Amino acid sequence: MNGIHPFRVLRAKPLWIANGVITGALALLFTVFYVGANIDPAGHMKELPVGLVNADKGAAVGGKQVNLGARITESIKKSTAGGDKIDWKVMNQKEMKEELGKGKLFGALVVPADFTSATTALTGTAPAGTPARPTLTVLTNQSAGSIGSSLARTATTTAAENASLQLGRQLTAQTGAQQTKLPAAARILLADPAAVTVKDGHPLDSHSGLGLTAFYYALTLVVVGMLSANVISGQVDHALGYTHNDMGPLRLHRPLIRASRVQTLAISSTLMAGLSLLMGTLVLAGAVGIMGMDAPHLPLLWLYSVCAIAVTGIGALTLLAVFGTPGMLVVTLVFIGMAVPTAGATTPLDALPGFYRFLAEFEPLRQITGGIRSILYYDAQGDAGLTRGWVMMAAGLVAAALFGFGVLGWYDRRGLHRIPAETTPEKTAVPA
Repeated sequence: MNGIHPFRVLRAKPLWIANGVITGALALLFTVFYVGANIDPAGHMKELPVGLVNADKGAAVGGKQVNLGARITESIKKSTAGGDKIDWKVMNQKEMKEELGKGKLFGALVVPADFTSATTALTGTAPAGTPARPTLTVLTNQSAGSIGSSLARTATTTAAENASLQLGRQLTAQTGAQQTKLPAAARILLADPAAVTVKDGHPLDSHSGLGLTAFYYALTLVVVGMLSANVISGQVDHALGYTHNDMGPLRLHRPLIRASRVQTLAISSTLMAGLSLLMGTLVLAGAVGIMGMDAPHLPLLWLYSVCAIAVTGIGALTLLAVFGTPGMLVVTLVFIGMAVPTAGATTPLDALPGFYRFLAEFEPLRQITGGIRSILYYDAQGDAGLTRGWVMMAAGLVAAALFGFGVLGWYDRRGLHRIPAETTPEKTAVPA
């Protein structure tokens, strides 16, 4: 006992300064990553992919073949109203359905097959019959992300409405004096001929969280792997006798078993890989069996879940081993702080500032989310994100192994052991 009261440590300036710098940096970084990424998605939106389909078969008008659908799509493509915010992908209906079914489009605008005939019927130049207002269909795709689908819906609806007004001005100018012969209702429709309807382009099952279950499931895998790494790291250190283990009021301590840093990481990683089988099974059982999440391809989802937890956990163990105590802060920033805003599950990558798009290229959560989305929503198609998910997880595992064992091997060779080897006193000869 030195007689110093424990609360006197609060007078130490280094204690306040060190903790102030660390906690302040965390607060600032999390604010920048979370709030900064999502503060203005519409303003940062650039080249959001949206399908543009002209299925119009055209009609003969005044002895000439006319295709008003082609006019509509051409005017939308050339329109400067959206600037470079929308990347219009001109395609046919089959291609559009395939791209929506892979999450590569956030929406689509479809001109129906009877658009020209329905429009010209309003002018009275088509065969006799009851005119039906032509329709432009806006398709949404919540499976690609709710915010992205909403942005695409707003931009596409505006483009369709503007195109309808422009077409109305052209038709009004063409009919000229014939307008006086048209009923009042027809003249009103002629000014804005096309009705815009909104439909779901890639419907999801009711228990799909409006397209967010993939993100939350992937986030669960990452968090489970990250937190498990912290637990396993501590328990391995306790088993080797390097640290105490406080269990409530009890303090347990085991005899020291000397292990190199490389050996310790190998033990921790082996434990993580084995326990990932249990954790992946329980995550799947909890999400599907208990909570009722819609999930096809259960064997594949289980395998992917196990691998995602294992890779995330081994990556976190590597950072903990290399950086020591500050490692948990690094792990939190890499797997949570920088990952959630760049996952592309809520706000699309096309609506993020450039810095966040760069982070998204290698952030683990984005890669894992893409694979889960493919399994849950897109029939496990490889080019819908599943192939990229597998490849990036494999690359992440290799990178973690090279970085972790490489740095720790260097620590060991330099003699930077966690507990210095005890020196044996030299024996001295005693004179006779």
